[in-house]
Amino acid sequence: FPKMTVLNMNLELATILNRPLDVGNSSIEKRLVLAPMAFLGNVAFRQLVQNYGGYGLLFTEMCSAKRIPNENRHRSAYFRWRDAELSRLVCQILGSDPMNMAAAARRIEAEQFFGVDINFGCSEVSICRQNCGAAILDAPDLAAKIVSEVRKAVSIPLFVKYRIGWKDNPGAAVDMARRLEDAGADALTFHPRIAPDRRLRPPRWEYIGMVKQAVTIPVFGNGDVFDQTDCLKMIKSTGCDGVAIGRMAIARPWLFAEWTDGFRCGSDIYLKSALSLAGLLEEHFDHHNALRRFKKFGLYFSANFKFGHTLFSTIQKAENMSEAKRNVHRFFERPLETVARPNLNFFK
Repeated sequence: FPKMTVLNMNLELATILNRPLDVGNSSIEKRLVLAPMAFLGNVAFRQLVQNYGGYGLLFTEMCSAKRIPNENRHRSAYFRWRDAELSRLVCQILGSDPMNMAAAARRIEAEQFFGVDINFGCSEVSICRQNCGAAILDAPDLAAKIVSEVRKAVSIPLFVKYRIGWKDNPGAAVDMARRLEDAGADALTFHPRIAPDRRLRPPRWEYIGMVKQAVTIPVFGNGDVFDQTDCLKMIKSTGCDGVAIGRMAIARPWLFAEWTDGFRCGSDIYLKSALSLAGLLEEHFDHHNALRRFKKFGLYFSANFKFGHTLFSTIQKAENMSEAKRNVHRFFERPLETVARPNLNFFK
């Protein structure tokens, strides 16, 4: 009976996630998407996820709107992509000037991305000091102006990712959702934590339900979805239209295929995925940037294991990619002890 219950629950989730969803003038086949993540959602990682499949959309790292109009996609550390992913790739832009954001969106549309995403969620001090990211949540009129100008500039789907605000006030989040929809947003990705909260407290999933009830456009829930049980619970408890997966997707890049397509993997998937990403990073970046990104990946990937701190430490100490790959190989020579839910000490 327990096995049958789990099986039925997974089938129920897959049925929900595999329902097409209209977003603006387009549609997506699956409702499970990769959340935009700075430094982590790079072109190499997205290629790894695409190789497994199972996702509805991929999102780029956040890209500076000021730079995008003149950026060289082959030299940029962030504004780069593979043509093979464009049909389901959304580019996230960061900025505070409505005209700059609109200009960036026009370049994104010209490059034939699926959509453009506006970042009102990043709460890093360096970003907020520039009056960007979550700082704009304190200026709802400016937020609406930015969305309005981007909407006038492009016809591709327009997403906005945002948080509650700087205080635990669901009313402000609901009001912001209405403003964003009225200004022309086609979909929202809502992370129900306050801006200063660095994941010290659980996200307020009930606020996702409030936001969903306040608007007619799709709402993607985001925050602390670590397994299929969490995913189904978020959808059922909030009524959200889809789910955006962040940190857990870094830890398990095959997650989308597993949850939506029934992809089955053995214990060798961990080693294979880590080495595959290492190789892809070496293809797309120079030695220095490839190693930096692999070390960042190593933090989240290590959350999968009972003795993940050992893996994390050896990856961080590597002086080059060859050493990093050798250290990964060495870790997997011992009996593998995974954990059902990630070690959250790696997810802070």
